[in-house]
Amino acid sequence: MPPRTVLCFGDSNTHGTIGMTTATDRRRHDKPDRWPSVMARSLPQDWDIIPEGHPGHTAVWDDPIEGIHKNGARALHAILESHRPVVLVILLLGTKDLKSRFGLSAHDIALGLQRLVTEILGSDSGPNSHAPGVLLAAPIVVQEVGVLKEAFAGAGPKSAALPALLKNVASRHGTGFIDLNDVAYVDPVDGVHLCAGAHAAIGAAMAKAVANQMN
Repeated sequence: MPPRTVLCFGDSNTHGTIGMTTATDRRRHDKPDRWPSVMARSLPQDWDIIPEGHPGHTAVWDDPIEGIHKNGARALHAILESHRPVVLVILLLGTKDLKSRFGLSAHDIALGLQRLVTEILGSDSGPNSHAPGVLLAAPIVVQEVGVLKEAFAGAGPKSAALPALLKNVASRHGTGFIDLNDVAYVDPVDGVHLCAGAHAAIGAAMAKAVANQMN
């Protein structure tokens, strides 16, 4: 049997960005401490866990300041095809869509993520040229604090509305769903990124969700 490949498609919280103290802070948690690595240690050794976390990734929106390469929809199919056959895509996006520069509602952010779900389910990047499965994750509610306070002005209430909206998306499309707010909180240093403890909790919860969905 070939290894079962799980693609973790996300943003800086999949990349492992540490709570930022300045706008140019690029520190990152050590690889073993990032949630995809934590998850991998709890799954069978023949599972191949691929972390694809791009800082600043949105679901479907071009970033007018940081560049169009931040648009997850532009990268999705290339990444799927690079790693196929992919048995499961863990989709953990939506946080960076909350930036005030985009002016999006929680409803629109959920629709953007729904677009990615339908793209994955319509692809042939899974085993035997079928579609991969999808595990849609609701990102952790942000806090408007620290160096990212202005960039995420107004994001708190919107992010709090996302889990229910994304649960509905998962239900409509028959995908798995996990609400990460049940297991972790953001780092109060910048209100967006995660401490090592949160990565550990998320990795453990993701491992259980993946095992339940794939067995």
